[in-house]
Amino acid sequence: MTKTLFLKLLNLAVLSGIASMPAVSAPGIALGDLDKNVNRCADFYSYATGNWVKNNPIPPEQGRWSAFNEITERNNQILHDIAEGAAAANNAAAGSALRKVGDFYRSGMDEAGIEAAGLKPLAEDFSRIDSVKDGTSLLKTLAYLHQTRPSFNWRGPQPVGFGFVVRQDAKNSLAYMAHLFQGGLGLPDRDYYLKDDDYSKQLRAKYEAHVARMLELLGANSDAAKAGAKVVLRMETRLAKAAMNIVERRDPDKTYHKMTLADLNAITPDLDWAAYFSAIGIADPGALNVQQPEFFREFGKMVKEEPLEDWKTYFRWHLANAWADFLPKAFVDQNFVLRGKLLSGKEAQAPRWRRVVESTDQEIGPLLGQLFVAKAFTPEAKARMDAMIVNIKAAMRERIDGLEWMGEETRKAAVVKLDAIVWKIGYPDKWRDLSALAITPDSYLANARRAARFNFDYRNLRLGKPIDRTEWGMTAPTVNAYYNPNLNEIVFPAGILQPPFFDAKADDAANYGAIGLVIGHELTHGFDDNGRKYDASGNLRNWWTKDDETRFLQRVGAIQKQYDGYKPLPDMSINGKLTTGENIADFGGLKVSYAAFQKTEQAKGRQSIDGFTPEQRFFLSFAQSGRASSRLEQRRTQLATDSHSPPRYRVLGPLSNFAEFFSAFGCSTGAEGKSFARGGSDIVTIW
Repeated sequence: MTKTLFLKLLNLAVLSGIASMPAVSAPGIALGDLDKNVNRCADFYSYATGNWVKNNPIPPEQGRWSAFNEITERNNQILHDIAEGAAAANNAAAGSALRKVGDFYRSGMDEAGIEAAGLKPLAEDFSRIDSVKDGTSLLKTLAYLHQTRPSFNWRGPQPVGFGFVVRQDAKNSLAYMAHLFQGGLGLPDRDYYLKDDDYSKQLRAKYEAHVARMLELLGANSDAAKAGAKVVLRMETRLAKAAMNIVERRDPDKTYHKMTLADLNAITPDLDWAAYFSAIGIADPGALNVQQPEFFREFGKMVKEEPLEDWKTYFRWHLANAWADFLPKAFVDQNFVLRGKLLSGKEAQAPRWRRVVESTDQEIGPLLGQLFVAKAFTPEAKARMDAMIVNIKAAMRERIDGLEWMGEETRKAAVVKLDAIVWKIGYPDKWRDLSALAITPDSYLANARRAARFNFDYRNLRLGKPIDRTEWGMTAPTVNAYYNPNLNEIVFPAGILQPPFFDAKADDAANYGAIGLVIGHELTHGFDDNGRKYDASGNLRNWWTKDDETRFLQRVGAIQKQYDGYKPLPDMSINGKLTTGENIADFGGLKVSYAAFQKTEQAKGRQSIDGFTPEQRFFLSFAQSGRASSRLEQRRTQLATDSHSPPRYRVLGPLSNFAEFFSAFGCSTGAEGKSFARGGSDIVTIW
């Protein structure tokens, strides 16, 4: 061995903190993902995930590739096997979950049948659009389009015109309430229409060309399609100008405007709202929350001022936009131009089976979920998650008890709220009954539209009924988790309770660093800048003293300033105000999960695994669960519309304010710490 090679190997050992590394790592930490050429004190994210990034190029059908995507892909493979098996099970009992999943999947894979049907399954929609003759019939048509649009998917297109949903009253969590909210855009957010930079102008031009092509596919000639696309862009821009911006929409106080039907008619005197509600099956909506009154004021003016033929063009475009993936291949391919290439940078479409599996989950998720959890989630995993939640919740209570900046009155109310938080793990205790939903193997679009109508009625015909506390906002295979402020609950679908987030074979350090942080993250959402506004019963009510609120907001301001300083792209920074809630939850999640981990036998035993101490394994797991790469277009869309910071900053931002991390790796909190995370010297004490 030459002297130079020896020195290189010695330097590598010093950087990694160990003299040698076993070939096979223990479950929970992927040693092969470490880039030991990176100084972990200067850039811990690249140290923990660098080799994974090098060895895992983004698949052509993805805009981003991450730990979330890896789990989703594994789950999709399980779902694929389930769907294929269900489709082949010709003797499955009529009406059973297996039969309905199989029939839905078969209809989606029947490309020849879809091509032969063409636009015929949308014939009634076009007929209703063509029959619009005045403002009242326009609202009735909107009601029909709302009832028959794809089931709610926050990643999907906005509802045409505006949105409607029934959910809990933010100020009376014991009652359901009708909510009207802004919508009607084909691009992801209002700012896409209003920004004047070169990128935005070019994107709008491409969007206009895309709309024109879709209108051609609907039957318009080239000139008419181009003219129609200009109409759509003009009308959507008018809606965008009236819309509340994405940061304001995060504030529940700014989106709560309780009105009677008479109040709503007063700000939109030319609209017959009784006709709209009657058309969706609600004779008397009672109290309404009109989330953005100025948007609806402008919408009312547009109904009066915009030509009916332009409204019809706008409706046709949104109909095609909503259902493109269920139509013949020409529509699917053109839809990919916008959703896949322009907004996500994808190079190829996902295989058809995966797209059909995802729509099966979206439309009849309770049925597919039952089959998924039978294969992918065990009672033992649920019990371990339950124990972790109990431990992390106790650690959060200790943190609240020890907050030096919080007064006793607010502290007592915070503890009451924390104690009231309930949790759901894996899947519902009671599955939704879909027995009345007809699913056949004959028509993919017809199945999806029946399911959409069924789900619309399930959600929106609950007015006057007791609150259903068993309801889930995500399907069981979903790789995600959430906090619901109105129910004051945290929810963890079985889909996310898979490696690397949760591994029954892994040590506590690995699990607390990954899923433990997710648990702490969701708990902290109950006390972030928005969640803190809801009380223990789930009501939008200020339970803070003025002084404590002031001290809290000062800390929030420090976090916003820190994230405003991150610039993932040369011309785009993180929006600290847009990402405030998620950043607070990341900070709190890290702190409470780490505190809970310290109570485990592994942390007390101080025994190293693969050369890393328990604390080091905790932080490595945290960073590796955030591993991700993304395409430029996907990064732009995320920075513009996503309340989450990009993964790199979700790791480095919290660590820069966490002294225990620097101590665990023997790092200085001075220049090295600040080099990987702006604000590292400004320790933020919050939750």
